[in-house]
Amino acid sequence: MRAVLGIRRWRHNPVCRSTDRHEAWVALLALLVMVLAAPVLGWVCGSLTDDALQQAVRSQHAERRLTSAVVVRESSGASRFARDPEAAVTEESTRTSVVAGWRAPDGTARTGTVSTTSEETAPGTRIKIWTDEKGRPAMRPMDTSTAHTHAVLAGIGVTLLAGGLTEVARRLVVWRMTLRRYARLDRAWAEVGPDWGRTGTGS
Repeated sequence: MRAVLGIRRWRHNPVCRSTDRHEAWVALLALLVMVLAAPVLGWVCGSLTDDALQQAVRSQHAERRLTSAVVVRESSGASRFARDPEAAVTEESTRTSVVAGWRAPDGTARTGTVSTTSEETAPGTRIKIWTDEKGRPAMRPMDTSTAHTHAVLAGIGVTLLAGGLTEVARRLVVWRMTLRRYARLDRAWAEVGPDWGRTGTGS
């Protein structure tokens, strides 16, 4: 920010070096990118991500069905776990593995190991499970609010990433400018240094 403010202050300063003005303009450009371009890029990314996730939500809800199943027994070595990644952000984070029977959409009887959030898992207990169009167990479809949350996080992440990359690029450019400035000073000193207070003094 000090470099940006220096554009006006150094414009008519006789001791201002050209590299000082260049660094100020680079800082101003980086600031504009971080303040304007990065949020716009994050918004675009978030919007595109939300559109894609909402389409996935509609597809999942169209392909999956909530079905009633009857618990046969607890699965061997059953333990409570979170099989569904989406459950990690909801209250349904603890699930139990059981063997249950249910009917597919075509009426065929099915039996298999499924997971449930129900606290009652005794044989004969009715539980709700999600199945696909062929009656096979499936994960719970993503809901709209979860999709929105993921999209917002994606947009924020892209905004922060763009801002960070912009700052890294600014520092690299300033570093290169500094190296060139030092190289010019070394060349100038090499030309006038031997004649400055040392030649003919016997030192």
